[in-house]
Amino acid sequence: MGQRVALVLGSGGARGYAHIGVIEEIERRGYEIACIAGCSMGAVVGGIHAAGHLKDYRDWVSGLDYLDVIRLLDIGFGNLGAIRGERVFGRIREILGEINIEQLPIPFTAVATDLTNQQEVWFQQGCLHQAMRASAAIPSLFSPVRQGSRVLVDGGLLNPLPIVPVVSSHCDLIMAVNLNSIEMDGYSMPVVERPAPIRQQWDQWMTAIKPNWLGRKGEDEEEGDAMALLTAEPALEEAPHSRDEDQLAPVEVEAPPGPASMLELVNLSFEAMQSSLTQYKIAGYPPDVLINVPRRLCRFFEFYRAPELIELGRMVASDTLDQFEQRRRGR
Repeated sequence: MGQRVALVLGSGGARGYAHIGVIEEIERRGYEIACIAGCSMGAVVGGIHAAGHLKDYRDWVSGLDYLDVIRLLDIGFGNLGAIRGERVFGRIREILGEINIEQLPIPFTAVATDLTNQQEVWFQQGCLHQAMRASAAIPSLFSPVRQGSRVLVDGGLLNPLPIVPVVSSHCDLIMAVNLNSIEMDGYSMPVVERPAPIRQQWDQWMTAIKPNWLGRKGEDEEEGDAMALLTAEPALEEAPHSRDEDQLAPVEVEAPPGPASMLELVNLSFEAMQSSLTQYKIAGYPPDVLINVPRRLCRFFEFYRAPELIELGRMVASDTLDQFEQRRRGR
């Protein structure tokens, strides 16, 4: 039997799909995932894996194209988040069924933030679905979860990489996946073939749906922000142009565009805070293996890029584990 791993899955929006590739690579190498702690999308992917339904979830999200993601949005009129999240988490509930955390074959902790008491909340028992929903309630995007007097939101607000819950697990290794790395390390987004080009789907959206949706008079400002944020044109990479060596000249690189809406401004601020907090958590409790997924390869909201992000997670995990295993053999 392989070494027992305590797996920590961090927050990072759509980049959380990379956790799927990381888990698959860890298990492919013979490691046994013996316990999991997760935050936000890390809690969602970790909880689903602990329940034994990761393949079902992967199949579902890998089949979502750009328009499918738009259709899953349930705009929250008058709510504390732009999206209620009932459609997305309703589908996850269908995949998992009704199950409590203490019934899971793999011990699991979901970390949320209690805004009322300004403290972390660790879900280690009770309804798995509610724990994941609370942990992934990204401020300004998803509506918070009310539990008695508590208002629960994304655990990344206080602990984007929850290492502490697994420190006492008595596993052989602690592996942590940081989705907020600022290092590129030579990585680029993998190219994965899809049934239909994203560009074609975007053109269909622009011509047939978006003008009517965004052009309504009297539209709620919060809804307008949500749609502007989540329907921004996908960043599609173009193949580099070839040129002769004697024509080489300095290349002007355009500055990245600024926030497209108030929601994007809030979430860019949220990501900056998470990056800083993550470094403190790593310094306080250094994991045996730290898998850094580059933040700049994918925007926080690009939930239609699951196949590429899963493959990216597998690639980064493979390279990191290669280096770790080489160091161990060289001792």
